[in-house]
Amino acid sequence: MAVFESKEKMMTVLGELFEKLMEDPVMGPKFAQTKIVIKFNISDPDAFLWLTPGDGTKGEVLWGNINETPTIEMTLSADTCHKFWLREISMPVALAKGLIKAKGPMPKVLKLLPLLKPAYEMYPDHARAHGLPVQSK
Repeated sequence: MAVFESKEKMMTVLGELFEKLMEDPVMGPKFAQTKIVIKFNISDPDAFLWLTPGDGTKGEVLWGNINETPTIEMTLSADTCHKFWLREISMPVALAKGLIKAKGPMPKVLKLLPLLKPAYEMYPDHARAHGLPVQSK
């Protein structure tokens, strides 16, 4: 059974997570300064999640089709996304197993990894607050 019971639930959980990160006084400006546009092609349920530099002062979270060209494009399932943020699967393992497909310059992807730490710390409690499982079955 899928972790997210609906597209709306997934959009709420992931949207709130990324919004919190972009509102963070350290993380938001750091992401904006990278000038990287990330597009997540999420399946099961299907959605497009975008992280953009916004107005340059903090990143912006958008859903759907937008008129941007991604610097990095990540394709993954919603369940893989959930496991990634719980640190149940690492980026290298997910890439090697084909659970995450990445397009774009890998040095820019690697530049983002230090910015993920607050999300890793935040996600278990965030998921739990939304009634999602926080351990693999």
